[in-house]
Amino acid sequence: MAGGFRYKIWDPPLILSQIITMQAVFYVGLGVWVASLDLFTGHHRSLDSLFKYQELQVKEIHGRTVMAAFILNALTSSLGLWKVVQRTKQCLDFTVTAHVIHLCASWWYNGHLPSQPSVWLLHLVTITLMCVLGEYLCMRTEMQHIPVLGSSKVDL
Repeated sequence: MAGGFRYKIWDPPLILSQIITMQAVFYVGLGVWVASLDLFTGHHRSLDSLFKYQELQVKEIHGRTVMAAFILNALTSSLGLWKVVQRTKQCLDFTVTAHVIHLCASWWYNGHLPSQPSVWLLHLVTITLMCVLGEYLCMRTEMQHIPVLGSSKVDL
């Protein structure tokens, strides 16, 4: 296709594989962060730390470490966006998709949606961090492919 930096083709298998890969990056990263931080606090490791809303308590040391794991996972998942998605325009889409899938899995695990404002605030912060850092990394990579100096002149 002439006139475009990158061509755009609707490729559902590619998009689906990127969603699955990003979800795997999200959960593997979250599991590693929660497990490693639980080693320091001495708390038992279970799926409750990943999915149970009641684990996200600001008043308890374990709740704060789980929140820290979610924030650190946002940074780790942004690296996944950079390597898997590789497009600045799609970072928000894949970030929100990963978090919505996690919300649905947590809803299924708990049987209800969270009622604590801290849970919603935490996810808003992690969505923002993951998206902004992923966009920054993707933008830096995309800008490397655009020659600025020493390019030949084109007749307009």
